[in-house]
Amino acid sequence: MARPVLAVTLGDPVGIGPEITARTLAAVAGEPDHHGVAVGDAEALRRGVRAAGVEAEVREVADFSAEPAGPGVIDVLDTGVLGADLPDWGTVDGRAGRAAVTAIETATRAAMAGEVAGIVTGPINKEAIWEAGSKHLGHTEMLGELTSVTRQDTMFVVRNTAVAGHHLRIFFTTRHVALRKALDQLTAERVRNSIDEALTALRVFGTERPRLAVAAVNPHGGENGAFGDEEIEHIAPACEAARADGLDVSGPVPADSVFHQGLTGRYDGVLSHFHDQGHIPAKTYDFDGTISVTVGLPILRTSVDHGTAFDIAGSGRADHATMLSAYRAAVDYSPYAPTIRATYG
Repeated sequence: MARPVLAVTLGDPVGIGPEITARTLAAVAGEPDHHGVAVGDAEALRRGVRAAGVEAEVREVADFSAEPAGPGVIDVLDTGVLGADLPDWGTVDGRAGRAAVTAIETATRAAMAGEVAGIVTGPINKEAIWEAGSKHLGHTEMLGELTSVTRQDTMFVVRNTAVAGHHLRIFFTTRHVALRKALDQLTAERVRNSIDEALTALRVFGTERPRLAVAAVNPHGGENGAFGDEEIEHIAPACEAARADGLDVSGPVPADSVFHQGLTGRYDGVLSHFHDQGHIPAKTYDFDGTISVTVGLPILRTSVDHGTAFDIAGSGRADHATMLSAYRAAVDYSPYAPTIRATYG
């Protein structure tokens, strides 16, 4: 697309999603090289505009082909689930969950049809979507079903690194499982598959010759088995097999140094092995600038990596910095949409 159109879902309409969407789309309205369209209940977005104190008009559009109106106007494709009957701020509500799910479904269909270059998703509440009948743990699993993909992965992108122009991508061998289960799932085959998936994603998103570091899980990389044998039995063999195939893979690298090395430009990506191993360094280093990209889908999807913040929803205190970063990343990555579809479609 000469001017990419991005679908921005509101997330849970009684969380902070409507506020941060309002602030984000108001901030970028009028920029000539992209067009962001909110997807969700128009009244929920209007309530978010009021709560956030944004000086902007909410304009309902019939489809994603509408020409942007310019500064001071936020476009929304109204899904019409709630109408004017909005649940209270900050409550787990099945109706809000249904509205969140409908927005995701609408945006995903548009991306699959090529009507938008990608989607940017606001935060949802798992209990609310479960009350609405969803069986999914969250966005990633739902998007997998909607796009008929059985394997998706999370790629964290830390955009504000110590080296100008260098973005560090963080990948995960396991995701939403208990730490004990994550260690049980750590096999040489799984690590090797994750290496290949991470390198593929790095290439898809523009790194021609990616350099990947694979983290260790035990202190000091296990100290030759003194502190654990996962490195000896699983991680090192996977790394050695990848190097034997001519891939630029380092590891296992002790986790207390590998992320610093990546942030200072030594690596393009780091493969972590469980949820917090990758989340903690990224969010500590740059909480607002770190965004999530789902890889393995035939569509571009970026996201905030925080929750619905029910405790402050409607107060006007929600910070939209992460949503804005996710939106900017989607604009930057939109030229790769055809490659994403060709690789994962």
